[in-house]
Amino acid sequence: MLKLTISAMVFAVLLFTGCTQESQNKFGRSIQNWTGTNGVLDIYMGGKLVQRFIKIDKLSTALGTNDTTPRNYRYGYGYMDKNFNYKIDNDEKMKTYFEISDFTPYVFYDNPTRK
Repeated sequence: MLKLTISAMVFAVLLFTGCTQESQNKFGRSIQNWTGTNGVLDIYMGGKLVQRFIKIDKLSTALGTNDTTPRNYRYGYGYMDKNFNYKIDNDEKMKTYFEISDFTPYVFYDNPTRK
């Protein structure tokens, strides 16, 4: 029984150390996506905040339909925070689909007013 336990532990260590960094990152993202987040996406133009989305569960990288190659944009669902107050106001009740390019200056983070 001890040999089986040691063998299983060695196998698990080799499995995780043999994974590439990207594989480990994908595994970590899948756990985070499963648990969910209260994300905020700020989009900037000319150094100025121009748009904010709140209550984002996850920000996903688009993949090609046939080749599953990562595309150069991200997408997600969230609420547009028109007045930048981190709250869903009466005129902001509709969840919105959005896409952002790799060339768009943005910051994605946890909501600082989270309770």
